[in-house]
Amino acid sequence: MTEATRLAPGEPAPAFTLPDADGKPVSLADYAGQKVIVYVYPAAMTPGCTKQACDFRDSLQSLAAAGYAVLGLSPDKPEKLAKFRERDSVNFPLLSDPDKAVLTAYGAFGEKKLYGKTVVGVIRSTFVVDEAGKIELAQYNVKATGHVAKLRKDLGLG
Repeated sequence: MTEATRLAPGEPAPAFTLPDADGKPVSLADYAGQKVIVYVYPAAMTPGCTKQACDFRDSLQSLAAAGYAVLGLSPDKPEKLAKFRERDSVNFPLLSDPDKAVLTAYGAFGEKKLYGKTVVGVIRSTFVVDEAGKIELAQYNVKATGHVAKLRKDLGLG
């Protein structure tokens, strides 16, 4: 397995349609004409992923006011995503990619370092897709804690 192909600003965002926590299909195309933050996390209900989801949850109103929708993406099954959503009052769609095809298309699945070892897995990443469906920002190996604050700064949202 080689390193995942990474997306760069200006490239078209790979299209996708994935089930949400209720099993309903959600497409990137549903958000055409608006900015979307697609963030990738390894596993629902783990401490880091919970912290990150709660940060997005708590920032959702201000992100929405600035014109951004938020989508969470992981390989978890919809049933687990539903539990995560209920437990932590997640107020944006959590999408399921169990075969990791979308994660791979976004360069968010592949070799990564974990405790000094090279392993293959989900790479915690965040993508901002602009109104035209192009990658505005692609951040890989982001930290779970403090990431939303950093992202807001990177987007000029203060």
